[in-house]
Amino acid sequence: MPSGSDTTAEAAPTGPDADRPGQRTTGSAATPPTEGADGAEGGDAVGGPDPVEGRDAVEGGEPRATASAASGTASTGPGTASAPSAGGRRPGRLRRLGLLARREARRSALAVISGLALGLAFPPFGVWPLSLVAAAALALLTHGRTARQGAWTGFAFGVPFFLLLLKWLSVVGWDAVVGLSIIEAAFLALMGAGLALVSRLPVPALWPLWTACLWVAEEWARDRVPFGGFPWGRLAFANTGSPYTPLAALGGAPLVTFGVALTGGALAGAALTLWRLRGAGGFSARRALPAAGAVAVAAAVTAAGFAVPIPTAADDSVDIAVVQGNVQQPGMDFLGRPMMILDNHVKATLNLAKDVKAGRIAKPDLVIWPENASDLDPFQYREAYARIDEAVRAIGVPVLVGALVDHPTKQGYVENQGIVWDPKSGPGASYTKQHPVPFGEYVPFRQELSKVITRLQRVPRDFYPGDHTGVLNVGPARLGDVICFEVAYDEIVRDTVNAGARAIVVQTNNATYGRSGQPEQQLVMSKLRAIEHGRPVITAATSGISAVVAPDGTIEQRTKEFTQDVLTARIPLRDGKTLADRVGATPEWVLAMVGVLSCAAAIMIGRRGRTDEKGQ
Repeated sequence: MPSGSDTTAEAAPTGPDADRPGQRTTGSAATPPTEGADGAEGGDAVGGPDPVEGRDAVEGGEPRATASAASGTASTGPGTASAPSAGGRRPGRLRRLGLLARREARRSALAVISGLALGLAFPPFGVWPLSLVAAAALALLTHGRTARQGAWTGFAFGVPFFLLLLKWLSVVGWDAVVGLSIIEAAFLALMGAGLALVSRLPVPALWPLWTACLWVAEEWARDRVPFGGFPWGRLAFANTGSPYTPLAALGGAPLVTFGVALTGGALAGAALTLWRLRGAGGFSARRALPAAGAVAVAAAVTAAGFAVPIPTAADDSVDIAVVQGNVQQPGMDFLGRPMMILDNHVKATLNLAKDVKAGRIAKPDLVIWPENASDLDPFQYREAYARIDEAVRAIGVPVLVGALVDHPTKQGYVENQGIVWDPKSGPGASYTKQHPVPFGEYVPFRQELSKVITRLQRVPRDFYPGDHTGVLNVGPARLGDVICFEVAYDEIVRDTVNAGARAIVVQTNNATYGRSGQPEQQLVMSKLRAIEHGRPVITAATSGISAVVAPDGTIEQRTKEFTQDVLTARIPLRDGKTLADRVGATPEWVLAMVGVLSCAAAIMIGRRGRTDEKGQ
């Protein structure tokens, strides 16, 4: 980038730098401008020379104003007030915001496109390579920027991503989609600020590492806050059938996210290096070595998954049947008349018993019903109890029944349970869902919010959380029960396996979000959990998608949505544990901490540079 005095006219930028206002010069003719000093410039992520690691870009603080000889005006970086005009008056706030929006328009548009690309990496589209492209694009778009600019870019990336990913929530209302998308995008805004900070750290070759660790840190936070977190949209869940998936057996979903983000960051580093060669004396093999090294890192991380062994050998096996009874209709009013869903599951089980008696199907060792298969509390309604007991006695084996049960001591609360129902002794051991869904199964700040959002009154009672894992002896099998959205939470599934589960059962009810893509998004989580824990995963859904997933992540059987169906299969039971089970959350904490510390280091280096500059 050329430098000159304040009498040098600006050259109109072309190509990738067209969105930049041109080369500005400082007010002193004796001092050439410093590349990257202006927060508006801050280093272009998609082209142009790499900026000097300026103090303002590192700290995300107020960039220094620079004068433009061509226009006779002064400007500052995004998020700062414009310098006084010739008349000594500052432009109004709206004008400054307009200038900022215009200056960042192209970068914001690229961020939006990249966010949509990441959304397409998830089911129902499932184009997983786009997750690599999106991670690389966000790294490039935030490279060399101020923290404030990086935060805006991350937010512009996050909102369209979550709007596309969570469009199934439109059944509740588009305001719910938009509101949740903005909340979740706030985490990506923080990550965007972090990506901008770490891009200015010394040793550029480590930039992809800091980038990948920040992705893990962002997902760590989203997995926990607010209201227990919402881990939908993790990079790992877009890569349940990619070369990175086996990494789950070593470090769980966080390690898969790390591998994907590291590959994307390495590709971004290679692209940035090659772009700089265009204006730095041309291409040569020596100058291209950093790019070749980055590509080699990306290839090595991608290939690493193929070297990870996936344990699948069975210690024992069991024959199961999964009953999908179906519901009356999709949407918020899927329940229909009372007892209808229960009757559907009873009838499907009675038909299964007839097929067994006729010799058309081998008798299973146990039967699994989905979440909410009984839409009435069988302990409060004798008719519901009698219907369940009839079906269980007919099939003659234990049935894991999903039911809503009134809390025994806390009036007004309900428990979402999986109940082991024996053909001789009736209901026995049970598991209560530990992580009820906020605003779906309970309403935080109910008294205050229900007055403002009347729709919350459609959740008449709050679900009470369980306090232990779902390891249940169902006939000859020791199963780990996980209910619905709990499959998205690492610690719930991991604790269940470590407590002795030999196979994982996901009881779910996705009737509200049928044919919206949400059941597919949840099903791929079962694929990842199967590989992560080396266990078969059986998904039982009221209206679909019910499925049998092998320990290697293969979906061996699945049902269609909104059909009554029964799956029968022999599944392996396993006692061995994967490395991911043994190390638990340690990889996630370590990688997230590295990401946070890299940001802290960037801030400290920036402040030290500012102190040195003032001392001079």
